Amino acid sequence: MELSPEDALRLNVLLANKPLAIRINESNMTVSGLTDSGEARVELKPNCRDEQYIKRVKELISGHVLGSPGGYPVYLQRWTRMGQMKDDSLEQLLTLGEPEAVVAAVCAPGLTDELARRAWWAMEDAENARQMLRKPAVRAGQMGPVLAAYLVEYLPFESEAEKQIETVRLVLEPGLLSDEQRQDLWRKASRKAPYYVGFIATLPDALPEEQEPHPLWVAHRDALQGLAGEGNAVASILLRILSGEGQAWLHTVYRIFRKPSNQDVVNITLDHMAGYFSTVREHPADATLEELEGEAQSWVSENAALQAVSGIDPAFLDLARGVRVLSGMGYGVVRPVFKGTTAIGSLMRRKLEPVLGPLLVHLDALTASPPRR
Repeated sequence: MELSPEDALRLNVLLANKPLAIRINESNMTVSGLTDSGEARVELKPNCRDEQYIKRVKELISGHVLGSPGGYPVYLQRWTRMGQMKDDSLEQLLTLGEPEAVVAAVCAPGLTDELARRAWWAMEDAENARQMLRKPAVRAGQMGPVLAAYLVEYLPFESEAEKQIETVRLVLEPGLLSDEQRQDLWRKASRKAPYYVGFIATLPDALPEEQEPHPLWVAHRDALQGLAGEGNAVASILLRILSGEGQAWLHTVYRIFRKPSNQDVVNITLDHMAGYFSTVREHPADATLEELEGEAQSWVSENAALQAVSGIDPAFLDLARGVRVLSGMGYGVVRPVFKGTTAIGSLMRRKLEPVLGPLLVHLDALTASPPRR
């Protein structure tokens, strides 16, 4: 069954005008093309079942764009979400009218700001927006704030904690949101703890909250800065965590652990904790909390940088021991609890108490005024 002569003519005219992107709406049987001068639209007049007719339309478009009437090549779908598409084919993908082809384009490393604009016109989708915001060229371009605004508006409807965290992490990148928008997102985090994880990931030293620095920071800041300037990693991390910004970071971690909703929130937070303290650990750890505490004790007695810091104030010894433990956070800490269970919510939190209790003790030691648990 061929397309109706009228549709075939109008579609060929649309394609001859070299659209920047094509979108097919199967619910109202229309084909739209994005052009330099605006949007062109073809209302289809099917002469058979809609499903069969749309297939013929896609064959016509594919034959014109790719020289193959088979539609979006099936074998390419395996590459779509792996970012393995060649950059020089991205423009063609956006003119096929295939959702999978749009996804292939937004996952491609070579996506530009202009191609992001075309892809967004072709298919507005939260996952597409996240994929595009992972590209530096898009974040720095005109589409960055557009995609960030969409994701913030869509965020209340995002049900998965992992996607909530990733969304907040992405939209907080510099230049995407205004100060007012960031503050509003921070206020909403009080009801959605996963949002806080996105904040500690992207703005660890610039959270929208003020805390007083630790008394030891006030007393010994200059001395610590002197050692840090000489490359002392222990002095550097103590300066960071005992500052007002570091104390705000600690308070935010407390809020996350006060009522984590599921295992993703816990695991991702632990990974970001390890990253925050990573300057005092040579390699990522995969150990239980007890193993990390034992290793930290040995590290304290052997670390030359720590000995220099303890010469400023012996109290830094215990603080540095806690820093070393926290630098080893990761799945190994919760593996004894999470292994073999899919528990979430209150049941998960009860199972975590033997781990979270000692973990919060290490956070307490670094916090001038620990929040009430």
